[in-house]
Amino acid sequence: MLEPIRKPIRRAFAPVRALFVSDASAGILLILVAAAAMVVANSPLAEDYERLFNGYLWSKDTFYLNTLHLWINDGLMVIFFFVVGLEVKRELICGELSSADKRTLPIMAAAAGMAAPALIYVTIAGNADPQLIRGWAIPAATDIAFAMGVLGLLGSRVPASLRLFLLTVAIVDDIGAVLVIAIFYTAHLDVMWLAVAIALFGVMVGMNRFGVKHFWPFILMAVALWFAVLFSGVHATIAGVLAALTIPMRSSDGHSMLEKAEHGLAPWSAYLVVPIFGFANAGVHFLDMGIEQVFAPLPLAIATGLFVGKQLGIFTIIVVAVKLGIARKPENASWMEIWGVSILTGIGFTMSLFISELAFQGNRLFVEEAKIGILLGSIVSAVIGYIALRITTKHPEEKQIYEDARSSTP
Repeated sequence: MLEPIRKPIRRAFAPVRALFVSDASAGILLILVAAAAMVVANSPLAEDYERLFNGYLWSKDTFYLNTLHLWINDGLMVIFFFVVGLEVKRELICGELSSADKRTLPIMAAAAGMAAPALIYVTIAGNADPQLIRGWAIPAATDIAFAMGVLGLLGSRVPASLRLFLLTVAIVDDIGAVLVIAIFYTAHLDVMWLAVAIALFGVMVGMNRFGVKHFWPFILMAVALWFAVLFSGVHATIAGVLAALTIPMRSSDGHSMLEKAEHGLAPWSAYLVVPIFGFANAGVHFLDMGIEQVFAPLPLAIATGLFVGKQLGIFTIIVVAVKLGIARKPENASWMEIWGVSILTGIGFTMSLFISELAFQGNRLFVEEAKIGILLGSIVSAVIGYIALRITTKHPEEKQIYEDARSSTP
């Protein structure tokens, strides 16, 4: 009897429900956290916000990590990078990067999606101020949570093959970003600590080879590895990726130790670590900024790199690879849908913010301008990408697959 009333109510609230499905919730949480950080940074609480994250806890001579901001970026974010490393290893062993035919298109797309934004950035920013060239990698990264969150809002409208493609490209993108951080954002090297880090990594590889079946020895060694890498001059978060690569796929009870660790830590990373990082890093004080600062060369270069460079590089290389027969087009996906997903890769929040802190360490003006560019480029990419995908033909044949996947998610 109440069904005629319930149906329109359910339909009206469907978009709200969509915010909380598994694909979307982590991305939506990041959006809310970023918005909260900006509100606080431009409120009477701005000084408290600054003091909380950048106030000195002790002298730098006592211990290098002497602010909460440093503990978050160099300490807590190791968990995020550890989860990234677990995802990468799983994909390389038994996932979408495990065979040449599966990994060809994602690797090509990710490479082009990093190169094109970097070139656009250097063209705009480098001509304005040579100091800005150091930030070339900022628009090269894609935020998995944000991008998958937008796809989650679209539900079965986007074919499963494209959701998988975006996830795989973002993972390869993360590999590239980690290599960039390790190679280009290492200021100095302490040979002794680097040797200790290499030795500890070797021990962890040996633990894997000799069949250590418990997780806790790997965690203890990972903490030691983080400490050594922290003092080696290489960014400490690289320790998270290296440690993850040593985690074995097997365990004593027949289940994969790697997958158990990933499933256990991924929610903590997505719903605690990354939001804390976002809140600590996304606060931009823009009340005193004029329009000329918002559209200064640095934010303009980053925003253009993310929105234009990402889609240009990825969509172009997909078209070329498919036309030349190098790779197959994602199954059941139109070119319009592929273009829409290419736009979504311009959402670069977590890794872009992280790289901006490394690129312009000690220069708060450049860091603040970089944040503006990241937020502008990410928001425009999310909105335009959503619209582009929203107006494409719906895939009714995929609706049941999508519903089954959602219902099976814990």
